[in-house]
Amino acid sequence: MAIKRDYYEVLGLSRGASEEEIKKAYRKLALKYHPDRNPGDKDAEEKFKEVAEAYEILKDAEKRSRYDRFGHEGLRGSAAAGGPGFGGFDLSDALRSFLRDFGAGFSFGDLFGEEGREATGPRRGKDIQIKLPLTLQEIASGVEKTLRITRHEPCQACGGTGAKPGTTPTTCHTCKGSGRVKRVASSLFGQMVRVEACPTCHGEGSVIAERCETCGGTGTQEGKATVSVRIPAGVATGNYLTLRGQGHAGFKGGGRGDAHVLIVEKEDAHFERQGDDIVCRLAVSFATAVIGGEIEVPTLTGRVRVKIPPGTQSGKVFRMRGKGLPHLNDSRRGDLNVQVVVWVPEHLGRSETTRLQELAKSGRLDPPTELIPRRHMSRDGL
Repeated sequence: MAIKRDYYEVLGLSRGASEEEIKKAYRKLALKYHPDRNPGDKDAEEKFKEVAEAYEILKDAEKRSRYDRFGHEGLRGSAAAGGPGFGGFDLSDALRSFLRDFGAGFSFGDLFGEEGREATGPRRGKDIQIKLPLTLQEIASGVEKTLRITRHEPCQACGGTGAKPGTTPTTCHTCKGSGRVKRVASSLFGQMVRVEACPTCHGEGSVIAERCETCGGTGTQEGKATVSVRIPAGVATGNYLTLRGQGHAGFKGGGRGDAHVLIVEKEDAHFERQGDDIVCRLAVSFATAVIGGEIEVPTLTGRVRVKIPPGTQSGKVFRMRGKGLPHLNDSRRGDLNVQVVVWVPEHLGRSETTRLQELAKSGRLDPPTELIPRRHMSRDGL
């Protein structure tokens, strides 16, 4: 695994850099290494991803604080911290970060001071987000899920061109196929030239005289697909897995977008999650609490037996090491904390009531004081 460079070093900043300095440094480097400026340059692509990842961490106050205190180790589990599978920061993530902060209302050509690429070329399809609910049991062991995706597929009738079968789109006469036109306006500073989408073809570079009746000229139609995804153990709500090339079909033969599977943890009827630890409450009989015994405790992966010592008080917590959830991408596991609650029966037979009355008269069942000392509350509470 490659060793990550210091994020401040990546952006050429000191640790006391302001938010504005961070954004300015990122913009400068992102424009320098952007794939559109460096086609086919793998080294530039890696640097583009690196500066985007550094920016994602340092622009977020909470993540930056953790990084300043603990370094890369403090970002384990963070969606932008890297690592395989969940939270992996790749080229599509870097491009989305770039568009999100600089806005998608202009072209890369406008940013770079160029006329831009030909609008008639293939375009990548849009991404899809899928919410995947998981139980704690599935999270504890990991699970493989089969997902049914509704997405855009190339139109079978027109082959994705959008034109009526037997016809083809024609080059736009306004922009000559570039998809862009220049607008010149006078101002106090002289003539200003602005490049914008062609109003005739709306930036497509071509015009369809007769649209495909099946897809209405879009070149795509709704379809369904089935994909399998392996979810590793230890995930949590907010984690996501990217399925490359499983999104919407691209435009004019462009590649598919991605499908992002967003994890949503289902609420469990008995277990409560606290990080990697699991908490549950278990009823024990009055007799077991007084004289001790052995009880069965359910866990997320089965049942185990636990010894209850004599004189156990209601609210006592028993910690079962390593019986919680696994840490994502790690061999460590959390604990299962079992809080016992002494069960008081609502109805007793005559003989049981008589025996309890005799015990009550002996004073052996009386508490030492009416108020419970605070030290017991803090020690035995969750």
